[in-house]
Amino acid sequence: MSDVTIFSGNVILFSKLLSERVQGMMNKKNRVCVVGSINMDVVTTTRKMPKQGETVLGKDFRTYPGGKGANQAVAASRLGSDVTLIGAVGDDVFGHDLLTHLSEEGIRTEGITVIPNVPTGVANIILTNNDNRIIVAPGANHHVTPEVVKQHRKLIEQSDVVLLQLEIPLETIAYTVDLAYELGNDIILNPAPFQTLPEHILRKVTYLTPNETEAEAMGLTKLDIDIKHKIVMTLGERGVHFMKDDMMIPAFSVPVVDTTGAGDTFNGAFAHQLANKQPIEQIIRRANAASALSVTKMGAQGGMPTALEVEQFLTMYPKS
Repeated sequence: MSDVTIFSGNVILFSKLLSERVQGMMNKKNRVCVVGSINMDVVTTTRKMPKQGETVLGKDFRTYPGGKGANQAVAASRLGSDVTLIGAVGDDVFGHDLLTHLSEEGIRTEGITVIPNVPTGVANIILTNNDNRIIVAPGANHHVTPEVVKQHRKLIEQSDVVLLQLEIPLETIAYTVDLAYELGNDIILNPAPFQTLPEHILRKVTYLTPNETEAEAMGLTKLDIDIKHKIVMTLGERGVHFMKDDMMIPAFSVPVVDTTGAGDTFNGAFAHQLANKQPIEQIIRRANAASALSVTKMGAQGGMPTALEVEQFLTMYPKS
């Protein structure tokens, strides 16, 4: 038997074992409930970011499913979580397309309300030089009220982790945090886009996941020690800083195509791993890997990886 035959056999065996390991992980379904926004991303690619008052010609125009809530739900679902999304869309073409898309991604949509005479949320994205600028028109997302969440209390009761962002009304965030805290859920709050948050929200969440800009705007680096242990700060290509142990988990270097969904992928993957009861360092490392893979393709959701893709990616970066 030749060395080539033995090598090929070992590769096949390793791939089979890896696939079986991932399948075993996915068979142990954890439950993640995402409460947040659902948008259609309207993306224009251009060589040059326009200055104030300037008109430039774009290279390309496309629409992609988006919204921070929907993005994070898709990220967790692709990794194997049983995901429920509580949110709202308009009774329009975008809204119906998004409901179909979310169902195809394996996300439970019974928590999504269709609002008549209100447009579905839209994110206008300008993409250039591996960077992006985003303007969000909330539309139906502003109709995700505490009453909507109250109607779907059972979905939160059935979940291991509740994941929130700040593209729905703050009163709804506060109500959901209070409810999830009362029910004993782990709560992840991704404080984006930036808003000033009441202290009682900060004290009840399990983890806060700001990026560096959001952390600075919120003054998170100057907060009391009892809040700092919750902070998982994403630093882009520099990795992630877990403040409790002053732990830095490095990022992975990959060719960048579109950074739009990197943060949302991180948060969805973080929720998935937290629901799996993994150690915090492993949670962050795997979320970093998922985030790295997400930027290698176009669209906020286009590059979000499966569990098998994350496992295969991590085999190329053995932990030292």
